[in-house]
Amino acid sequence: MDYRSSEAVAGPRAEDVLPSSVNAAVKVVIVGGFGVGKTTMVGSVSEIRPLTTEETMTQAGVGVDDLAGVERKTETTVAMDFGRISLNDQLVLYLFGTPGQERFWFLWDGLFEGALGAVVLIDTRRLEVSFDVVGRLEERSVPFVVAVNAFPEAPAYPIAELRAAMDLPESVPMIDCDARDRGSSRDALLTLVRYLHSLITVTPETP
Repeated sequence: MDYRSSEAVAGPRAEDVLPSSVNAAVKVVIVGGFGVGKTTMVGSVSEIRPLTTEETMTQAGVGVDDLAGVERKTETTVAMDFGRISLNDQLVLYLFGTPGQERFWFLWDGLFEGALGAVVLIDTRRLEVSFDVVGRLEERSVPFVVAVNAFPEAPAYPIAELRAAMDLPESVPMIDCDARDRGSSRDALLTLVRYLHSLITVTPETP
């Protein structure tokens, strides 16, 4: 007896299929403190249905997770977010969003494996939550750019002041960003790609 179903097996959606013209894929990581907009950025910019691991926050996090400034947040990423964006016909970025709570940072080692660079999202209402994030990237020698995410009623500071507060060298790009906006999020990723390219471009010596 043939137990095989007569129904055709559903394959990937057309929009999820990687174009045949792609010849390079780069893994990048979206990092930042708790509630800075990492899941939002991956979701807004991904050309495929993003994979998220958001779970409802429970009493288990009371006294453990710092909710200062994000008291209305009800869900949190517990493993990772995943998405994909084609920058052109040949180049694709695979996006991995990290969990923001410090108790889940042990997952970062696996998420950073093979990553060429990172976008650090910051919230000017809670700038201090980004200090340890940047420190971890510097310890791993992972190139990164900093994107200042736009939140309603968040204080606006000149980029130069934020750079000084975070003790960032001038060589590290720092830009304004709205993680809810696809174009703005794409610009942040392009800034990272250009920065990575500048790091590997060798300037010929003058004879």
